[in-house]
Amino acid sequence: MFSRRWLIRCVALFLFASTTAFAQAPVRVASKIDTEGALLGNMMIQVLEANGIKTENKLQLGATNIVRGAITTGEIDLYPEYTGNGAFFFSDEKNPAWKNATAGYELVKKLDAEKNQIVWLEPAPANNTWAIALRKDVASKHKVHSLADLGPWLAKGGHFKLAASAEFIERTDALPAFQAAYGFKLKQDQLLTLAGGDTTVTIKAAAQKTSGVNAAMAYGTDGALAALGLVVLSDPKGIQPIYAPAPLIRAETLTRYPQIEALLAPVFKTLDGTTLQTLNAKIAVEGQDAKKVASDYLRSKRFIK
Repeated sequence: MFSRRWLIRCVALFLFASTTAFAQAPVRVASKIDTEGALLGNMMIQVLEANGIKTENKLQLGATNIVRGAITTGEIDLYPEYTGNGAFFFSDEKNPAWKNATAGYELVKKLDAEKNQIVWLEPAPANNTWAIALRKDVASKHKVHSLADLGPWLAKGGHFKLAASAEFIERTDALPAFQAAYGFKLKQDQLLTLAGGDTTVTIKAAAQKTSGVNAAMAYGTDGALAALGLVVLSDPKGIQPIYAPAPLIRAETLTRYPQIEALLAPVFKTLDGTTLQTLNAKIAVEGQDAKKVASDYLRSKRFIK
């Protein structure tokens, strides 16, 4: 018959082994399918690995709904998200907080912590808001420089065809919000729906006039716009929320690796709009690998050796 002391020792060893294995489980890092997602995801992986935290690479996992679903169900641990998407996640599109960088961050941080045990770490100062970009030659010729100019031009029969993702076309806070605010409605033959959410693809479609496309779904920090001859139509009514990129992590994972917060905060602080446009251009225009662009930047800032 086993002694009580022996049983206690066995239980203690089992608990120690289980806890150690749990603590050493790799952090599953994901991102959306777009260029900036790959850039930010690679940055997070490299910073964690450089500081002794093992990771599992799940970058460019899919569109917003796929990556969001993965973190809420515990399939991934960490990925870069945008504060303005809180309006969509929590069906709160009419809340004015989303159009203020600080208020939007504090609100989504509170809601996700309470409802999903997900922690929003410190965001970058950039605003990667959704936008519509038009070929520069078309914009100049027809004097279409803002979304307020777009409606009247379309009403006069202006040729306009937009390359965009299904998410941009369908989400109430994206194209439908622009249409409602600026009084235009695109027909099916004025849309080219492309898989995924990579704006590099939509911008190239407009630059190359693919299937008659001359406009593209874009993001505020896209680096390929100027290089490929497109300009963003301004949003004078401020329809879009502030989309500041931030690391999103499961509370359970942060408890295991509390140092992650301090490791990522200084990195994201440096990522303003100009910096992200420059880094995104290296990938989208110059064809550099996102992993290398991330590594070069982190080394230049001495975040990794």
